[in-house]
Amino acid sequence: MTMIRKKISPSLILATLGLGIAFGAASLRTDTAFAADGVAEKTGEQASKTGRNIKRKAKKAKNRVEEKLCMEGDLECAREKAKNRIEEGADATRDKAKDLKDKVD
Repeated sequence: MTMIRKKISPSLILATLGLGIAFGAASLRTDTAFAADGVAEKTGEQASKTGRNIKRKAKKAKNRVEEKLCMEGDLECAREKAKNRIEEGADATRDKAKDLKDKVD
């Protein structure tokens, strides 16, 4: 069995290496761009989540102070306290839904 050997020119080798490097660099650039987008998106989501938590905790603290200072009578104060708890629960549920939506997106 005879083998036919072809001489490969150096220019063909360099051209092949050049194409490989070019495609590899393009792929790396694309992967890095996607990773940077992911980091920026995650940072934005974390900032939104933190902002919602701070706002919710501030409202809760305000409600507690108002409840402690309530001088309108037991029934009226209890009504106001119940109303505050319902609003706080609704705010927490709404924030968790937004967090879940951000995580899915």
